[in-house]
Amino acid sequence: MEKQKQIIKSLIESFLEKMTVRGEVEIMDSSECPQFIIRTKEAGILIGENGHNLTAFNHLLKKITENEMKRNELEKIQFFLDVNDYQAKKIEDLKNIARMSAQRVRYFKKELKMDPMNAYERRIIHAVLTEYPDIATESTGEDPNRCVVIKFLQ
Repeated sequence: MEKQKQIIKSLIESFLEKMTVRGEVEIMDSSECPQFIIRTKEAGILIGENGHNLTAFNHLLKKITENEMKRNELEKIQFFLDVNDYQAKKIEDLKNIARMSAQRVRYFKKELKMDPMNAYERRIIHAVLTEYPDIATESTGEDPNRCVVIKFLQ
């Protein structure tokens, strides 16, 4: 896996260079998958409005990485890309919102429909609320207006 991580780091550095963005790439190992964190003073360019540039960058990088692994006959690995901990903070905020929403549903014993979210964000909400045995979640609606509904189980 070390070879794959070095390839991914190299690809990120190449992207940054071509975009003329100065930054350092840190590799952090976590229990789930390796994390690549870009530290830069030009984070706004990479993150974009509401994280749209980061989402696009992540998608492109994963596709290029997939091709690079095939070319080098290496196993494909899952990884997490972040810029100045933007994603990590966003995930933590989503988890807190999910927990607070579950408490409201418990207190009022009435279902709560959350704002529309992308699939990744909805997955985080569903995962966090599995900790609550008296709470159920389900996704409803059609993209891009798909959202999570939190329900109290009697």
